[in-house]
Amino acid sequence: MDNRKCMRVGVVFPHLEIGPDPGAVRDWAQGVEDLGFRHVVAFDHVLGAGTGTRPGWYGFSSEDLFHEVFVLFGFLAAATRTLELATGVLVLPQRQTALVAKQAAEVDVLSDGRLRLGVGIGWNRVEYDALGMSFADRGARCAEQVELLRALWARPTVSFDGRWHRVDDAGILPRPVRGTIPVWFGGSAEPVLRRAGELGDGWLPERPPDETARAMVGRVRSYALGAGRDPSELGVEARLVLSEVPEPKWPDFVAGWRDLGATHLCLNTMGLGLATADDHIRMLHSTLRDLGPVAGR
Repeated sequence: MDNRKCMRVGVVFPHLEIGPDPGAVRDWAQGVEDLGFRHVVAFDHVLGAGTGTRPGWYGFSSEDLFHEVFVLFGFLAAATRTLELATGVLVLPQRQTALVAKQAAEVDVLSDGRLRLGVGIGWNRVEYDALGMSFADRGARCAEQVELLRALWARPTVSFDGRWHRVDDAGILPRPVRGTIPVWFGGSAEPVLRRAGELGDGWLPERPPDETARAMVGRVRSYALGAGRDPSELGVEARLVLSEVPEPKWPDFVAGWRDLGATHLCLNTMGLGLATADDHIRMLHSTLRDLGPVAGR
């Protein structure tokens, strides 16, 4: 008998392919929930760069549709009953920290405690400039932001005097259902692994379960130990992009991350040429049926 823990299996919200129709968004989310998936992961981009003035631009652009994550999750909180709502990731340093605390707490309250906040530092300087935030110090600033977020979620009022933030005896209401919200860190740079181990509730890697991944998991756990934390309490969420991994290799990908101690798995159906929300649901249905036993379900 296999005594390894089951992975919680979720899905990536298909931002680029679902379109702006609220009915399609609702039907997709309810279909995901009906299939038994545990969570939905949504990406975060506020602005897309125009490519007409940027020859050779690589990455998402102004032609790519992204639903704003907190507004989307407010909608999904009402449309679903059990799905955990997870950002994967919110580009935290390009947003005002106190406002994020307020928005996240509101989503958590309206969803009855179903929010998980994955955060990262992003890559798009165009967004940072347009939002009036510094791109250069975003990594270090992110750690201070998490400290302030947790203080605002936990206490009626906060006095905070940091390098980038100052709060003078002020607080938010409502506060999260559990008095806090899980914060996971996304990325693979060494400072991210350190923040995940020392500060995070989990880590969001985006890579195959190879020896490099094994070493990264080990370093995250080592950083946790060094901070006096229990590494077994940290989550790890693998992301299987179905369009990038050959279908015969899907079970190996899942089994490999399970062997590395992943607690969560999410399936990304974008890039497969699926035309409608129903097509995404049908793909998820068949994939869950095939991969569920490998994930320990």
